[in-house]
Amino acid sequence: MSGALRIEKVVTAGVFELDGGSWDVDNNVWLVGDDDEVVIVDAAHDEKAITESVGGRNVIAVLCTHGHNDHVTVAPQLGENLHAPVLLHPGDQQLWEMEHGSKRFWRAEDGLRVAVAGTTLEVLHTPGHSPGSICVYMPEASALFTGDTLFAGGPGATGRSFSSFPTIISSIRDQLLTLPEDTQVYTGHGDGTTTGAEAPHLAKWIARGY
Repeated sequence: MSGALRIEKVVTAGVFELDGGSWDVDNNVWLVGDDDEVVIVDAAHDEKAITESVGGRNVIAVLCTHGHNDHVTVAPQLGENLHAPVLLHPGDQQLWEMEHGSKRFWRAEDGLRVAVAGTTLEVLHTPGHSPGSICVYMPEASALFTGDTLFAGGPGATGRSFSSFPTIISSIRDQLLTLPEDTQVYTGHGDGTTTGAEAPHLAKWIARGY
């Protein structure tokens, strides 16, 4: 028996660095699968903690929501040690290279589907926080992994290099808030929310500019 499909959270701590600044951050790493196989969503900070949570299961992929260093910190190590492809949207290749140089990743293009534990994860390209930001949608479980694109209370930050507020608003409006309102949002940091809880606030975010 492979057990029921489940979503597990691993919280790891480290440093986010960009534009010459550094910030201490806690990241949510998500494991999606069953007793036999799993997809890792984001690869933040602590390879040991993530690997221990995998617990010997077959890792189908390490799927990175974007290329900021705190989301890809240990991606190459996880990929190598767990014999899994690392997937990232090519729009974030420059950010990846800032952290990992010429180490290889596979392309997580819009519409890519990853099969795991009898269900399918679908990649949605949602630029704005970074050019290659993606969200990962699992319709069967009404689950959406948003990385740093959508949080409880608004969009991810767009005040740094490689980001754009109008672009992230378009991504959220056109790609995410069109999903069923009971869709559970699993974020890259902090607490989750639902698409229905966030949708009424879109105009407020636009007006405030962040």
